[in-house]
Amino acid sequence: MGSLNTSNGLTLHQVPLLRNLRNPREVFRELRNYLAGQFVGSTRDEGLLDEILKCLFCKFYIEVGKADSIPNNLDVFQKSRLVRTIFARVRADFPDIYDSGTEIMLDPKSIDVVLEGCDFSLVESASDPIGDAFEVFVGTESRGRSGQFFTPRPVCEFLVNALDPKPGENIIDPACGAGGFLTAVTRHFLATGVSVGELSRLTSETIFGIDKDEYLVTLSRLHLSLLTGGHPHTVCGDSIAMQNGSQALVDLLPSEGFDVLLTNPPFGARIVAASPEVLSTFELARRWREDESGKWLLTGVVQGQVPPQVLFVERCLSLLKSGGRMGIVLPESILSNKSYRYLVQFLLDKADVQGVVGMPESLFKTSGKGGTHTKTCLLIAQKCAPYSKKTGRVFMAEAKWCGHDSRARQIPKNDIPAIGEAFALYRARKKFAESPLGFVLKKSAIKENVLSPRYYDPKIAQDLVALEETHNLYLFRQLVDEGVLAISTGDELGKLAYGTGTVPFIRTSDISNWELKADPKHGVDHKIYESFRRKQDVRPGDILMVKDGTYLIGTCAIITEADTQVIYQSHLFKIRVHENKYGLNPYLLLAVLSSLAVQRQIRAKQFTQDIIDSLGERLYELVLPIPKQKENCEEITNLVRKAVQLRIQARQLAARARLSVHNGGELE
Repeated sequence: MGSLNTSNGLTLHQVPLLRNLRNPREVFRELRNYLAGQFVGSTRDEGLLDEILKCLFCKFYIEVGKADSIPNNLDVFQKSRLVRTIFARVRADFPDIYDSGTEIMLDPKSIDVVLEGCDFSLVESASDPIGDAFEVFVGTESRGRSGQFFTPRPVCEFLVNALDPKPGENIIDPACGAGGFLTAVTRHFLATGVSVGELSRLTSETIFGIDKDEYLVTLSRLHLSLLTGGHPHTVCGDSIAMQNGSQALVDLLPSEGFDVLLTNPPFGARIVAASPEVLSTFELARRWREDESGKWLLTGVVQGQVPPQVLFVERCLSLLKSGGRMGIVLPESILSNKSYRYLVQFLLDKADVQGVVGMPESLFKTSGKGGTHTKTCLLIAQKCAPYSKKTGRVFMAEAKWCGHDSRARQIPKNDIPAIGEAFALYRARKKFAESPLGFVLKKSAIKENVLSPRYYDPKIAQDLVALEETHNLYLFRQLVDEGVLAISTGDELGKLAYGTGTVPFIRTSDISNWELKADPKHGVDHKIYESFRRKQDVRPGDILMVKDGTYLIGTCAIITEADTQVIYQSHLFKIRVHENKYGLNPYLLLAVLSSLAVQRQIRAKQFTQDIIDSLGERLYELVLPIPKQKENCEEITNLVRKAVQLRIQARQLAARARLSVHNGGELE
């Protein structure tokens, strides 16, 4: 990598606030606070970032020997003049980034503070300090515009390692943003022994990026150039329409296609992704119909609006050459919802899907309020060459932790590295211990074009096998078909009905610990209740189960004599047990539905639908373990009945206590 001069001649004691900071992200946070108060010319984060990147470019030139280090004995004005001289060389070498009139706008003292604080290496850093700067300075309002969110570094590294790009291969990210995937490729090259000089050439000749956001394109170009010294082919353009204004993007790309594609496309159902003319060129923009055999057939009808993530699947495959490899971040709903089953078939027909990894919902949370809870999957595939044979298996995994929580706070738990190790063993055809962090699924076992890894959680099968000796296993659908169970859903009343009376309107949040809350959030008029009473037909012993939501799906409550005068909403199932030969009763069923074996199945079968998760018809796929021993069933029944009765008594005592306060302390 060549010699590295880590001394820039600046002394740390000059900047007390940065004295003990070595983590680049912490340094940039402090620099942001300093410059926001000191720099005259801009207080916006994007403007401050531009100035810091100019200084970092000068630091890069010093590190790689293109400029001399700055002597210690100079004052801040002399140092500033030297830094500006170095930047003039940067500007001349990178006219694609800086025009001839660009200057460093920081005052001498601020330049001194920036270079003093950034005492870490740019070219020998094990992390990505430029990426750290972007994460600190580019605010939530930029990250979330048009459905774009910066891809977390562990995800970039995982997909790059999974695709293992080789020097000389043409590589593209058609939604490159600030260049996270492309810079991960350059770090991958360095880790495999590519020299800095060779990396600069590879960046200039083989790395391509496209994004609709001009500012992010500039950031990606800066990002790659600062890490490699090369000139990447990153352009502002529309990857869906393949246009940059009046210029066709195909004229700027290799005609033979790409060997490797890595991307995290924008996603959002409300984003207008393309004009009708552009939509007409996509197969996935047309309506598909399912024939009697379950195969999806293309029709000639073009849909009026199609989410960008759908179109990107087809665009990415079209950019790859035959045998090209793709790593893409997709919303889980694309790979699981019934409305997208045609897309999964399209993907399975056109590519050899080699791996799918589910990510936790916290992955794209950028702050407590910013970002999105959208659950995503990482998909690894190879475009089919003519007459090529596909593999009969697919690697799957489900990450529970990704290194930060739902408030974007760093935590030590991160499943992604372990999944990466398992995938590397799978790809090398070596044995590994299968678990939710890595297991192999036969493609013949893919059900109804569902590619969500949690749907095939291997722990579920293990749990049920372990119960076979002591329990009878009944499919929920079987019990419904035999008339043992009856299922119905509730109704929505509209907000105007809320607060009009005292009849409880039971919503998902009103169910807890097997009972309905004593003080549900909303009450409605008795006349409204009467209009729904016959239709909903709520009786003692009925079980209400949450079917839509996120964390509450599968939560159950049993209706008691005191609860029958209620209305329940459409996000709830009502389950009724009829007389049966299996000895199943409401109390036993309540315990079974709440058991670990069934709750694990519920977690696996709830999929994102629009903005919330839903169990939906997959309720019928649940396998219910009923103890074979009659005595065990009776014991469980009695325990649940007693627990319910005690809760009723506790609720009555609480009501009496509240009434006592009103009556001056006298209990009735």
